[in-house]
Amino acid sequence: MQHCDVVVIGAGAAGLMCAATAAYRGRRVRVIDHANKPGKKILMSGGGRCNFTNLNTSAAHFLSANPAFCISALKRYTARDFHELVERHGIEWCEKGPGQLFCVDSSRPILDMLLTECDWAGAEIALNTSVAAIERRDAGFLLRTSAGALTCDALVIACGGLSIPTMGASGFGYEVARQFGLPVLPTRAGLVPFTLQPALKEALAPLSGISIPVSVSCNDQTFTEPMLITHRGISGPAMLQISSYWQPGDTLAINLLPDVQDVQAVLSDQRQATPSARTDALFARLFPRRFAQWLTEQHGWQQDWQHFSNASLAQMAAQLRQWQVKPGGTEGYRTAEVTLGGVDTDAISSRTFEARDVPGLFFIGEVLDVTGQLGGHNFQWAWSSGYCAGQFV
Repeated sequence: MQHCDVVVIGAGAAGLMCAATAAYRGRRVRVIDHANKPGKKILMSGGGRCNFTNLNTSAAHFLSANPAFCISALKRYTARDFHELVERHGIEWCEKGPGQLFCVDSSRPILDMLLTECDWAGAEIALNTSVAAIERRDAGFLLRTSAGALTCDALVIACGGLSIPTMGASGFGYEVARQFGLPVLPTRAGLVPFTLQPALKEALAPLSGISIPVSVSCNDQTFTEPMLITHRGISGPAMLQISSYWQPGDTLAINLLPDVQDVQAVLSDQRQATPSARTDALFARLFPRRFAQWLTEQHGWQQDWQHFSNASLAQMAAQLRQWQVKPGGTEGYRTAEVTLGGVDTDAISSRTFEARDVPGLFFIGEVLDVTGQLGGHNFQWAWSSGYCAGQFV
């Protein structure tokens, strides 16, 4: 029977970070994963370019039943700490949005960097290895795996959530938590596109592929980013962001002109300047042509400006500022970038990431009830939680 000081289940972002950190401390570490390759979600993230951190990351960018839980780890291992690691490995990066750091060409260098760190530190990685059972022992844990039995002093659960099952995601981490009596909060898909009610889906179908800057609001949260119309519904950064705050049955309020301070004044000025002109000309300047045509047809706005009263312009402005959309649902875990909910952080030490009532058992990354907004925050949580746990396993 083989023995390691530390076994990390999950060869993703958090697991590899934790393994390298612990191995550099002189711990004998083995990472095991049922997948045939490590870091699959790293490679596909950010459109294949990996938004590996956000320099503006703070606790305000995360959702959790315990909002204060992530503060300690984010302070002890910051976005700038990870950025320094990227710089040391000579990885080319660019800042795509404020604080959002991406690889220039491909996500591959980030994964290679983590694998190199594990190699330098002496951490072993065993792929195609599934775990059939975990048993508590007086001095640690016994794992029965497809590669044989394995014992360890510390066990780290870093196998993520339920999002993108085609990448190997499963509920294994939640099962382990429940096995050892840890509470698991309800989970659902986050950072996920919306599906639409049949009538609106059919109406928007010809507009698939159109992207529009919008401001979307729901449940006291607002995000101003692009919206993408797809053949299944609505997506893009704005919709992915708000999806984490949306609940079934909620209505989205979408401002189609987020950069226009006074929409009604713009409409009134246009009526005064060109009363005999049709509305199409203005809308074609404000929106992509196909969307502008759809808007005017949907609302019966295909008239000369002079035919609109002040009340009509006020109604038009209101519809442009608050397009009410009630989604049919979301695309679910199949395309979700993250899983909301998970292992209750009240049962976990925010300093060590060890289960309070199960010495030697650690949980890091997405499996915990800590979910970041879009823009590199989830990767930073993986680095921070993995590093901090690696100091104590």
